[in-house]
Amino acid sequence: MALKILDTCINCDVCEPVCPNQAITLGEEYYEIDPDRCTECVGHFDQPQCVEVCPVECIPVDPERIETTEQLMRKYEALTRTDGA
Repeated sequence: MALKILDTCINCDVCEPVCPNQAITLGEEYYEIDPDRCTECVGHFDQPQCVEVCPVECIPVDPERIETTEQLMRKYEALTRTDGA
C-alpha cells in the first residue's frame, strides 16, 4: 500500500526529510511519493512518518497500489540490501 500525496498538499516541506526511503520529492506543483520506494515505513518505523508530520492530512493510502505488510517488507529489504544483489 504505497502512499500518495493529494493536491491539497501545501508544500510545507516537512514530509520529505522524514522519509527513510527517499520516496518523497517535490513535483511540479506539490510533493509526490514514488510508489516503488514507499514502504509506508515498514522496516523503519511503526507508522508512516510522512503521515505523522503532515499538518493537512493529505497523505492517504494509494488505492491503485495496495500491498500487504509482507510485500512492503520485501520492498524494504530490496531497498536496503547492501550485497549488490
